[in-house]
Amino acid sequence: MPNTTLARIFLDHPQKVDETYFEHMRFAAGFAGTLAFAAGAALIHAVVPALCETTASRTVRKLHARIDNRSAN
Repeated sequence: MPNTTLARIFLDHPQKVDETYFEHMRFAAGFAGTLAFAAGAALIHAVVPALCETTASRTVRKLHARIDNRSAN
């Protein structure tokens, strides 16, 4: 692959984690969606502490495990 700026911006990192551009896009977009869900749960909990008491922290722990398992492969 030619070492161009576009390749560096769009392809170098996905290749480092052994993914194609679109595989990496799917993983990162799913991760972002899950983070948005956790942020929403944390916001609800901030307003009404009795709601979503463990949702955000549990979700973040699951995401952390996904990252750890992914880098171990």
